[in-house]
Parts: sequence; C-alpha cells; structure tokens
Amino acid sequence: MQPVDFTTLTATCSEIRTNWLPSRTEQVYQRDRYTIAIALRTLKQRDWLQISWHPQAAHICIGDPPPRSPDTFTFSQQLIHQLGGLALVGIEAIAPWERVIDLQFARRPGESALYHVYAEIMGKYSNVILTDASNIIITAAHQVSQQQSSVRPIQTGQFYETPPKLTGLVPSLSESQERWQERVSLVPGAIKRQLLKSYSGLSAALLELMLLEANITPETSTDSLNPNDWQQLFERWQEWLQALHSSKFKPAWTKDGYTVMGWGAVEKVKDIQELLNRYYSNQINQQLFSQLRHQLSQKLHNILAKLGNKAQTFKTRLQQSDQADEYRQKADLLMAHLQNWEPGMKEIILADFETNLPVAIALQPDKNAVQNAQSLYKQHQKLKRARAAVEPLLLSVQTEIEYLEQVEAAIAQIDTYQTAEDLRALEEIREELIGQKYLEDPEYRKSSANEVPSTNFHRYLTPGGFEVLIGRNNRQNDQLTFRVAGDYDIWFHAQEIPGSHLLLRLEPGAVAEEVDLQFVANLAAYYSRARQSEQVPVVYTQPKHVYKPKGAKPGIAIYKQENILWGKPQLVIEPRGMWETQTLQC
Repeated sequence: MQPVDFTTLTATCSEIRTNWLPSRTEQVYQRDRYTIAIALRTLKQRDWLQISWHPQAAHICIGDPPPRSPDTFTFSQQLIHQLGGLALVGIEAIAPWERVIDLQFARRPGESALYHVYAEIMGKYSNVILTDASNIIITAAHQVSQQQSSVRPIQTGQFYETPPKLTGLVPSLSESQERWQERVSLVPGAIKRQLLKSYSGLSAALLELMLLEANITPETSTDSLNPNDWQQLFERWQEWLQALHSSKFKPAWTKDGYTVMGWGAVEKVKDIQELLNRYYSNQINQQLFSQLRHQLSQKLHNILAKLGNKAQTFKTRLQQSDQADEYRQKADLLMAHLQNWEPGMKEIILADFETNLPVAIALQPDKNAVQNAQSLYKQHQKLKRARAAVEPLLLSVQTEIEYLEQVEAAIAQIDTYQTAEDLRALEEIREELIGQKYLEDPEYRKSSANEVPSTNFHRYLTPGGFEVLIGRNNRQNDQLTFRVAGDYDIWFHAQEIPGSHLLLRLEPGAVAEEVDLQFVANLAAYYSRARQSEQVPVVYTQPKHVYKPKGAKPGIAIYKQENILWGKPQLVIEPRGMWETQTLQC
C-alpha cells in the first residue's frame, strides 16, 4: 500500500484549503477504529473531511458520507462536543517538511483558534490529537503513556509536544545542480537509495516515479550516470520542488498506485480528494475483505467439522439401535425353547422361527434362561429408547449443517473484492453469524430492528429483457424472497443444494419464454455450491408458494408446486460489476 508522503499531504491540504476555508463544523462521525469524518459546510457546498490514522493508510481528504449506523465511539463524541458549530479557519503544517497538519477551529473567520486538531500522518505512528488554544491535550485517538514512550507521551491534560524535528537536509529550489549532484554522488550507490539518504521529505514511491520520468532505473549506480542522466533527473527534481512551491499538482492513477505529480500516469483524475478517497478506501476495504473472508471461512470450516463428527456419532448410535429387533427375536427364541437351556451355558444355538436357520445366542452362564431372555428384552427396549432420543438430535444437527453450508456457499460466491458492496455483503454474513451465536465480537453493534438489509443484489438481464435479482447472503435471500418478490415474479433455487435465492421480475401480463427460464436456471446453478458441475437441478415456483418455517434460521425456505429445470453453470459469464446488468449466454 502506498503511504501518504509529504508531497501528497501538501497537495491534498492545498486543495482543501482552497475549497473549504472557512467552513462550519456540523457533525463528527467515527467510521471505525482509525477514521473520523467531519461534516463541513461552506456557502456553496457541504461534504465530509476524512482523517485516518490507520497504520498503513493514514491520510486526510474529502471523503464519502459515513453510513447511517449509530456511532458509538467516544473519540468522535468528544470532538463534536468541542468543535460543533465552530468554523474551520486554518489548515497548516506545523513546520516546513513536517507531516503534521494543524486544523484550526475558531468561533468565526478572522478570530484566533479556540481548538487545534493535529493530524499526524506518519505511518504506524499516525495519530489525531485535539488540544485547546494553549495546546493542552483534550483527547487523542491513540493515547501514549509514559511507559510506552518516555520521549513523547500523549495523554489527556498534558502539553502537546510536536514530533521530533527532521535531522536530515531538506530539498531547496535554490540549490544548484552541481551542489545537488555532488551531495547525491558523494558515496557511490544506487541512485534511489542515495537520494533517500541525502535528503528528507522524500518517499520511495515519489522517487521511483521521478526516476521513471527521467528514464533511469532506481537501482542504477550513481557512478554509471552520464551528464544527460543527471540533467534529466535534476529537471524532474526542480519540477517537483516547483509544484510544492506553487501548489500546482497533477493527480492521476499510475500502474501500481497514484501520483500527484502526473508522472507515470495511466488515467488522470479531476481532483486529489477523489484520488485519495478512492485509493485508500479500496485498499483498506480490500484488506478488511481478505481478513474477514478468511476469518469467516475458517470459523465455518471448524464448526462444520465438529458438527460432522457429531452427526456421525448419532448415525453410529442409530445403526446400533437397528439391532433392537434382533435382541427381541433372540429373547423370543430363548423363551420358546427354555427346555433346551442347561446350567452354565455360554451360548445356545436355536432355529429361527421363519427361516429355520441356526441362530447363535450369547448367554450369561450365571443366569438362567428366563433371566437371559429378560436381559435381551431390556437391551431391546434400551436401543428403542436410544433411537427415539437420537433421531431428533441427528435431525437438529443436520438442519444446522444445512444452514451453515448455505452460509459457506454464500461466502464462496464472494471470492474477490471488486467494490465496497463485496465487503458489505461479507459484513452482513458476519452480523448474521453473530446474531445466530456462532461468532463473538465485542465491537459488534447490534443492528436496529427497523434496519433494512442492503439490497446490493447481483443483477442481470435475461435475453427477453427481464431483470434477475440474486441474493448474496442469507439476509439478502430472505429480503429478496419475502419482501421484494411480487405476485408475478418467479422464484428460483438449486434443488436441495446450498445456494442463492433468485427472482425473475415480471410485470403483470408478461410471460417469460423458455430461453429466459433456462437463463435464470443457469444463474441459479452458478450461484450455488454445485457451480463446478455440468448440470444442476433447479426448482422454480411462484413466491407465494415459498415459506419460511417457524423459527428457521436466515436463508432457509421450503417450497411447493415447483417445476424443475437443469441449470448449466458453465454458460454463465462472471459479472464485472455489482450493479451491472448483462445479457448472458444461454
């Protein structure tokens, strides 16, 4: 992940300063453990200033509006208590070439600041700190005790001390090429490394693009550079310093990240705020997506393994109870042939009533024939009782396995991160598992009873132009089947196979052709656990014939009056975007 360097921080703050000063503070919302969003309003616009102290993705930019879920973090509550209604009147670096931004808040423009928010964008040491006008710390996103750092503790009530000053030489526009070249080439080595060692305020990403623009590979030795190479590189160096001085930047996407200098651009962006917001939102979401998907997959794998062992144990006990009638038959035989018993016998062989074949009956030598028969009758009753007790337990375990396999199939369908909706679909699965007591999460905030599940369904168009909606998890499946479905729609699902619920939307009087039904059957097969099969049985019926059993877990439904089609998952083309409708092959 590309960290925010001094150049990027200067560029984004310059743009914010131009467009958002002064502005009124209306709200503060904490998105997660590392990010706050401050609602700012000017005479022309209202938007959210996002400040993140994430260890790998610390940044500051104008970002997306926060979600509507409640904010339960105390840090944001402390910020809005102090800053609410005040004006953001200044955004300044605390010192030249430092990556600490001082956001100044006053009652109105032109007055001195009452509060300062220091955004320290410094990699794993990043932090956000609120102080009063005297720089006494009121609160901090991350408090640092005396035991954690004797050099620079950060705690409420203490005086705010700035980070240690830079010790290296800082670049200067006035420095000549001769002096610059002499300093960089004083000790021979790779040009990228020598520049990093010689000057402060640089980053690896910036230098790689600078060298690329000068047609020099980063590992080229300073000894092997010719005068033209030095000239080209110094011109890029001056171009960079001039951009910092004039605050004129060229935001763009590069092959591996982004740039604010226009070097290595593959796609230009209209402003720096959009660039940073998209890049860090995607990077953080992708990281969270991978972690959450792995966590959920591992948890389900472990639970299903335990349930599988439990089901096998119950099945073994049922197999043993199948011998109940055999014990009764042996007892009946023994009672019918009491005259054949002799004291001390350990086994007696008698002819079966129906087949007349010999049946060996084990006996306890210290008991007579009647007592042995009574023991066999008791064993018969015990095994019959065991069956009555075990069968509902096995059914319960099998129902639980069926539900979790449905969840597992939903996770398998969300295999790669493309948009924020992919992460949201996984988060809904996590919330569902927490609600069903399969996961524990101390930071989990229970959803409101009135909260409507997201409707970011997969969407397709059939050859006949009808819309198809596909649930991405159990919550969406329930939403689709029992809330969205209309009287004229058609409901699809892979037969007795974990998978998504699908809805073919039809207007009154519209009739789906065979090619449309087959198209949706192919999708139902594809969005099921049997995706790798050549053919998958798919049922379809009207939504009014689909029911949710009382007390059933999310995503579980029963149906009747169904028809069956054979879906062919290999004919489905993977969608490129969550909200993209497509007409696919049948």
